[in-house]
Amino acid sequence: MNLKPKTSNPRPGFIFDLDGVIVDTAKYHYLAWKKLANELGFEFTEEQNELFKGVSRKRCLEILLDIGGITASQEDFDRWMVEKNEDYLAYIENMNESEILPDVPKVLEYLKGKGLPIALGSASKNAQPILEKVKLLGYFDALVDGNNVAKAKPDPEVFLIAAKKLSAKPENCIVFEDAVAGIQAANNVGMASIGIGNVKILSEADYNFNDFTEISLDFLENLIEKTTP
Repeated sequence: MNLKPKTSNPRPGFIFDLDGVIVDTAKYHYLAWKKLANELGFEFTEEQNELFKGVSRKRCLEILLDIGGITASQEDFDRWMVEKNEDYLAYIENMNESEILPDVPKVLEYLKGKGLPIALGSASKNAQPILEKVKLLGYFDALVDGNNVAKAKPDPEVFLIAAKKLSAKPENCIVFEDAVAGIQAANNVGMASIGIGNVKILSEADYNFNDFTEISLDFLENLIEKTTP
């Protein structure tokens, strides 16, 4: 009797950014950077803060110092990095489920109910404590954050690691992002990209929604069918 070898049928993998997608921690990052800028003697606006979306903490500080026209020694640079993070951690200390953006749990619950693998792909180095505070950690099969990657978006490293952890091929992965750099990172490796936010800013995404309240279960079902090999 000849037995045919089993063929693999990998499921699509879903990868979510954190800030601006699952929770709105951008406001806390902004307050921490603004505090540092004020201590260094200059103003930092919300418009300038848009430059920091999807960017590593190190790169954010470089941009901030450029805005302020400040040259820093390595010692000062390292100290300000730590100071900013300590201020940020103080701001997020009291986060709870109320910080979750609208209808995010609906989408996570639907995907989990389908048995589909879910990962976080974020530049944040505080992703796990944030997910714990808002009680969403249990939805994620893998976490890839700023502690696991060397290259910032639009380099796709964070998403490629996430795909590997989910045992999913890049072309079978779907990414939810609110930053241009993140959309570009997903597109660079053939992942389906879903922009959450301003469509004019995120026009490179394959799909666009202002927020998760606009994402229907029918849309998700069609997306799953389309990305299932």
